[in-house]
Amino acid sequence: MIQSPCSDCSGSGTVQKTKTLQVKVPAGVDDGDQIRLAGEGQGSASGGSGDLYVQIRIRQHPIFSRDGDNLYCEMPISIAMATLGGEIEIPTLSGRAQLKVPPESQSERVFRLKSKGVRNVRSGAVGDLFCKIKIETPVNLSRKQKELLREFDDMLKAGGERHSPRESSWSDRLKSFFTTS
Repeated sequence: MIQSPCSDCSGSGTVQKTKTLQVKVPAGVDDGDQIRLAGEGQGSASGGSGDLYVQIRIRQHPIFSRDGDNLYCEMPISIAMATLGGEIEIPTLSGRAQLKVPPESQSERVFRLKSKGVRNVRSGAVGDLFCKIKIETPVNLSRKQKELLREFDDMLKAGGERHSPRESSWSDRLKSFFTTS
């Protein structure tokens, strides 16, 4: 609800009384959009009424950010989930959706969920939801968990295979930098 100068007020520019109006805000409006309420604006000296324009301001959402009709979110996942794969539940505007995380997924990978964004108020087209995974490093590990993690790390290093794609490519670039300099 908004308070508006009533249509029978004088055209002097000062509000003499207020009127409470209900405004229907359609789904999909964006920050800065305006809604026109015909005949609800300030009255003129000739007796007519102008229009009232309500400008929309969107509050920041705790999960989603928006760019046009597309939504963006970040989802934390465990190292085990990133390594082995699995399914996570993603919040959407219309409920929940399941997202399959493939094995060996890297942090910052972005998944696109088609038509899970915002419905455009003018065209009716629906944007997409882009979900970025963030791998969380475990905290507050017990002594046994730390031992197992060190053992696992030693097994990876001893295997001779490349198990850390970013670290390996970074190491190769670093070696190349020093050998060509």
